[in-house]
Amino acid sequence: MIRTALALTLAAAAPALAQEAPPPGEVMRIYDIVDAVSSARIEADIRTLAGFGTRHTASQTESETRGIGAARRWIHEEFERISAACGGCLEVVYVSETISGERRIPDPVEVVSVIAIQRGTLDPDRVVMMSGDIDSRASDVMDAGVDAPGANDNASGVAGALEAARVLSQHEFAGTIVYAALAGEEQGLYGGEILARHALERGWRVKAVLNNDMIGNIAGIDGVIDNSSIRVFSEGTRADETPEEARIRRFTGGEVDSPSRNLARYIDRVADQYVRNLDVMMVYRLDRFGRGGHHRPFNEAGMPGVRLMETHEHYDRQHQDVRIEDGRHFGDTVEFVDFDYAAKATGLNAATLALLAGAPPIPAEVTIEGAVSPDTTLSWSVPQGEAAGNLAGYRVHWRLTDAPQWTHSRWVGMTDRVTLENLVIDNYFFGVSAVAGDGSPTPIVFPGPAGDFGGY
Repeated sequence: MIRTALALTLAAAAPALAQEAPPPGEVMRIYDIVDAVSSARIEADIRTLAGFGTRHTASQTESETRGIGAARRWIHEEFERISAACGGCLEVVYVSETISGERRIPDPVEVVSVIAIQRGTLDPDRVVMMSGDIDSRASDVMDAGVDAPGANDNASGVAGALEAARVLSQHEFAGTIVYAALAGEEQGLYGGEILARHALERGWRVKAVLNNDMIGNIAGIDGVIDNSSIRVFSEGTRADETPEEARIRRFTGGEVDSPSRNLARYIDRVADQYVRNLDVMMVYRLDRFGRGGHHRPFNEAGMPGVRLMETHEHYDRQHQDVRIEDGRHFGDTVEFVDFDYAAKATGLNAATLALLAGAPPIPAEVTIEGAVSPDTTLSWSVPQGEAAGNLAGYRVHWRLTDAPQWTHSRWVGMTDRVTLENLVIDNYFFGVSAVAGDGSPTPIVFPGPAGDFGGY
């Protein structure tokens, strides 16, 4: 904390501060990252994963050609090949626990996820993550033997994580990126729960989880064909909010400004700026109505996380035995995956990860004041040391309280406090982001506990 001394210094230097030039408004290498994503490689990975027949969490593990054991070993080997191509820049590990006595896992099953860690150069404990799910299922969630190719649900998400690793491993970033293939999703979100616990035990400061679950279907059960939009689901209030924090939120706002919700807004902006012909539909809900996904265990552990997925689902092609009935196809097979669309979705993930990992530490201890005043004052703490080596300064943001996206901003430079004159606190929501020298921004942080990303 250097608030008092820094605020006094900046007050004296206000005229000079106003002339300080902001970093660039776009990061040019992000366009190259998006363009480097290959639909052909994604197709090959999806076909390989679907070719294991079933990847049910309780399916066989000894076979080299069928079951979840073969699938996870292939994913591990693929991450190792990617690491070899970047001079060993990835640490590839299995993360597992044995689960038993649960409704969908009554007998002991080792739930094994595969992760690849690309360590940051300045702040390696600050982590952003992209995940997909290894496991698949058919009509009966307990049937571990029947074919369940899971081409879209969710070989598409795992293929996206692999492809993002191929592309991003050719670059360096200030923060760490984790690429995760999670197991146990269909049986109860166990892989995410296990990995969230693993992260906390190792002191990872997880600032974003991008859970990709079904990113390859463009033809919906509703008859709509759409290859130009993607949904991003996010919780509105933090799952780990305390009663006292809820009381504060009641009087200061923040119901639609959780870290996960502002992460979703960030992804929306990334799509608008860097990804051609892909628009984000922000869904103000944790997940699809009454359903779940692998970002939820991270949210419950206090980590910002969202779900990315196709806009129009086709329910005949998920959670179904492969069959034809009255000329109607059921089952999640490869011919119904649109690989170009999956590549666009992967490009959005890669761009988001690159910007998040390339950004400086996220603003912490953000506070706001201005009751019964024509002006609004925001303050925050400024990090020190190597982790903040790429920090260029801060930008403050505001929007009308019914606006879905941040609409106004001002570059304020390397300060920890700013007063916005004649912006009445009652009429707007406010936030703060940090920006790297190359222009990579953090998500916007809403003041107080409702919007806190958990420190730097």
